Amino acid sequence: MNLFSTISSSVQEQELTDLLQAIEITETKDLVVFNDDFNTFDHVIHTLIRVCKHSTEQAEQCTLLIHYKGRCAVRTGSFEELDPMREAICEAGIDAKII
Repeated sequence: MNLFSTISSSVQEQELTDLLQAIEITETKDLVVFNDDFNTFDHVIHTLIRVCKHSTEQAEQCTLLIHYKGRCAVRTGSFEELDPMREAICEAGIDAKII
């Protein structure tokens, strides 16, 4: 093996390592809100507007999906971005999980 192939192999390994780290860092998750028999439509809508910064229309559509389908992914992002939102939704008495 010559010097060029050793350097080339080393560069390829580093590029692969960098790519895998970037994929790991940017892995996206869904913040999913689940239906229940306790919370009103208005409460869920206002919570999504306040916590997720949804527009009124977006929050209404998500709330209808939650009601009729049993759940809805209300936001997509990294775990670090979604976890504070999940906590705030749960503190409002609404069941939410990061999937």
